[in-house]
Amino acid sequence: MKEILLCKYGEIVLKGANRKYFEDILCKSIRFRARHFGKFTVTPSQSTVVIEPQDENADLEGLFETVLKVFGIVGVSRCAVCEKNMESIERTAREYLPQFLSGVKTFKVEGKRSDKRFPLNSIELSREVGGYLLSENPKLKVDVHNPEIVVHVEIREFGAYLHAGQFKGAGGMPVGTNGKALLLLSGGIDSPVAGYMIAKRGVQIEAVHFESFPYTSERAREKVFELARLVAQYAGSIRLHVVSLTHIQEELVKNCEEDYFTLILRRYMMAIANKIAKDEDCGGLVTGESLGQVASQTMQAIGVVDPLAEIPVFRPCIGLDKEEIVQVARKIGTFETSIQPYEDCCTVFTPRHPKTRPTMEGVLEQQNRLPFWDLVEEAIAGKTVEHIRTEF
Repeated sequence: MKEILLCKYGEIVLKGANRKYFEDILCKSIRFRARHFGKFTVTPSQSTVVIEPQDENADLEGLFETVLKVFGIVGVSRCAVCEKNMESIERTAREYLPQFLSGVKTFKVEGKRSDKRFPLNSIELSREVGGYLLSENPKLKVDVHNPEIVVHVEIREFGAYLHAGQFKGAGGMPVGTNGKALLLLSGGIDSPVAGYMIAKRGVQIEAVHFESFPYTSERAREKVFELARLVAQYAGSIRLHVVSLTHIQEELVKNCEEDYFTLILRRYMMAIANKIAKDEDCGGLVTGESLGQVASQTMQAIGVVDPLAEIPVFRPCIGLDKEEIVQVARKIGTFETSIQPYEDCCTVFTPRHPKTRPTMEGVLEQQNRLPFWDLVEEAIAGKTVEHIRTEF
């Protein structure tokens, strides 16, 4: 008996003539992750990716946990492979399935005979295996309509496959199939969630983080690096551009009215992010904004910031309330890091009464008190880049 993983496709099955393109990228992503756990073959087969260990040292358990975070896969099953005869199938059922049936009261068996040379058809195969499981487990009952668990027995060309219970995968589309975008990554709750959500749609992520050292601390920077690492478990490795806004904020305090600080600062962020995105061939920007959540996220405030973007700005969280965003943050493991009490650039020189309904005329009057584009170029020239590797 040999154990493998069966990874069920999600939306890829709908891609028609382009399906192979999506399959290739998905399998490439899995192979990259599999290298950290030993030698495996990764093969697409009938709307499923089959992952097989090639030596005794391969860590199938570790890879199983990692594959659950690969976008493009909706379900993962651990599966035993045996010879294509009923004696071997029943022996494997006895040895392998109890771990999945423990505590279960109802089940059903679904047989599938891809190899038509096998003497039993799908219905007969289901009946035989179901009867055997009932004889071995007298507390079990068959429920064909609403079972607690479904046991699958598949007769394929190279053997018989037995598996029970499917673990939910990450879903979405394989990362890299829908282009690349630049995520504006802060140390808060929302932007890591936005990064996760856009990556789930197949978008490769680069990221930019704005800091205000020495007004923000080294711990605040490390917090953002950790958030990037957590998102990278789903999105793959991330290049993180770190840009200092210290000089810009000091000039804002000297030259602009306090009520406009946040709006002008966000226009700087958008202009800098737009330039970096274009330099890195990104097709869009991604922010964690939720409409009306704070003063800078009103419709009017967003309206005076967006014109500085020459590429689309995606806001995956725009219609979510805070609790919905927190639920996603908890699911992907970023919440506890996001709530660590280290300041970010947006909490430095925060106005007491920020403008919530600004006009473009008022914003430009304030902005023109500064050498806006010179400060943008200065900030970009001083940026650093960190390579946030995927950690398994």
